[in-house]
Amino acid sequence: MQFFFGCFGIAFILLFLLVVSGLRVANEYERAVVFRLGRLQGLRGPGLYWLIPLGIETQRKVDLRTMTVDMESQESITKDSVTVKVNAVVWLKIIDPVKSVVSVANYYAASYQVALTSLRNIIGQHVLDEVLKERDKINEALQLVVDQATEPWGVKVEMVEMKDVEIPISMQRAMAQEAQAMREKRARIIKAEAEQEASAKLAEAAVLITENPLALELRRMQMITEVGAEQNTTTIVMMPSEFVSLAENLSGAFKQRSVPPVAPIAAPAPKAAPAAPEG
Repeated sequence: MQFFFGCFGIAFILLFLLVVSGLRVANEYERAVVFRLGRLQGLRGPGLYWLIPLGIETQRKVDLRTMTVDMESQESITKDSVTVKVNAVVWLKIIDPVKSVVSVANYYAASYQVALTSLRNIIGQHVLDEVLKERDKINEALQLVVDQATEPWGVKVEMVEMKDVEIPISMQRAMAQEAQAMREKRARIIKAEAEQEASAKLAEAAVLITENPLALELRRMQMITEVGAEQNTTTIVMMPSEFVSLAENLSGAFKQRSVPPVAPIAAPAPKAAPAAPEG
């Protein structure tokens, strides 16, 4: 009797240990793809679930969180035959755990290779200026291509961003010269426009001063005040041209009054020649 109870107790303990060994726990962001003797059974989790032990049921856990794939720098040739080095970042997420396990051996590596080859193809379809200035369009096109390729694997590409674009040193110098030339062009245009506006304003001011001559005197007084406020050692006083003409007239009048008129001196009469002797 004791032997029977002993065997029963041992069997119960073994059964308990067998049941406990089949317990599994999956986190909220995890799902378990369960196989029974090699056949797909479905998903388990999150939380506590049980698998048939002794290798009858096996599982593959899949992380459903967004993952970041950092692509290393790759040399590509643009449409205008310029060699560039481009690196990018891909954000992907598993939306179908079963497909990510059954349809592809390694979804991470497969997605990385698809993104890498697609990046080279997209760069080859654009010229260098588009690669540098229209990154948003290239990112959208790259995301669409990679997402279509990874969709059968249950992987969703959420976003693709190019981090850096390296161009040759000679091309950098040429672009710097081009940018400098464009800045000089804009500076000259702005200066010319400013001179044109200033000349128009001066023409308007000339018309106003012609209609009201006192405005010119007020402007002269304002300029004298401004020169004096700057504490310069040299002071320039601008006089109207009428004052100069008046001073010249007065000077000429005073000279005429101070110098008396001089009477003309008559020239002496010529002497008569002596008469010649006769015969």
